[in-house]
Amino acid sequence: MIPVSSATELPSFADVLLAAERIKPWAHRTPVLRSRTADTELGAQLFFKCENFQRMGAFKFRGAMNALTQFDATQRKHGVITFSSGNHAQGTALAAQLLGIPAVIVMPQDAPAAKVAATRGYGAEVVTYDRYTEDREAIGARLAAERKMTLIPPYDHPHVMAGQGTATLELLQETGPLDALFVCLGGGGLLSGAALAARALSPACKIYGVEPQAGNDGQQSLRAGQVVHIDTPKTIADGAQTQHLGKYTFGVIRELVDDIHTVSDEELVAGMRFFAERMKMVVEPTGCLGFAAARKLKDQLQGKRVGVIISGGNVDLGKLATFLAD
Repeated sequence: MIPVSSATELPSFADVLLAAERIKPWAHRTPVLRSRTADTELGAQLFFKCENFQRMGAFKFRGAMNALTQFDATQRKHGVITFSSGNHAQGTALAAQLLGIPAVIVMPQDAPAAKVAATRGYGAEVVTYDRYTEDREAIGARLAAERKMTLIPPYDHPHVMAGQGTATLELLQETGPLDALFVCLGGGGLLSGAALAARALSPACKIYGVEPQAGNDGQQSLRAGQVVHIDTPKTIADGAQTQHLGKYTFGVIRELVDDIHTVSDEELVAGMRFFAERMKMVVEPTGCLGFAAARKLKDQLQGKRVGVIISGGNVDLGKLATFLAD
């Protein structure tokens, strides 16, 4: 396996700024949308950063592109490999296609069909595994060694984290300082990147990660002061079915994040319904984590300026119909 770089230190806000310039030719500057209905319900001013309108439908394109643009000639020739439940898979596949780099993606057998189809559609080779009985990291490392490919993990890499931080950078450039920021949390790439940007541009902002109740490893880790490992959680938030935070992501989260909250699958469905009915947009379950937590904490948010990162909109339409019909 060829390392992506010699970077061994935690990323900084300066890395987020460099990432923004690096990915600017390819990434969309996604809209920040408002909702009077949401403002009234929470008694606050909400600013939704809509990464469901990012290329390939999620923020993951940012981190993948930031990492792949830093490949040297040898790495570009042999290609990139990663493991992902779907959005990092698509982000890496699309970034690789745009840069002319071969890509292999290790995906769970039960990943949403739309995400698997899109990943293949971007030209990547998909290798499937059973997320409940097999170790995706071990599979990725083995294939990387066999094929001399560069492994870019879905969250625990400084270049990936810096790239994800550009979403919050754009949000704060548009809104100015915020009182609170709610960020979806799986492996911690988005939250750690968001924390780097928010602490630099809005120092007094309260930064909250949000996980599904069934998978609160991040919450446990923050409380314990060390990374806690759990079994693969069973939740509709497939983008947050991670078993643990990363070494790099936890290093940033432990230092910069104020707290981590959890929400139920039922609260995620309510969020999907709100976005569909009131804001006329498709948001995947994981993308609803931040808004669901803001709703739960509305008593603490009265009169506040609140940012919410909507991480993505990649959900099978059949499942979406089932969720909204319940």
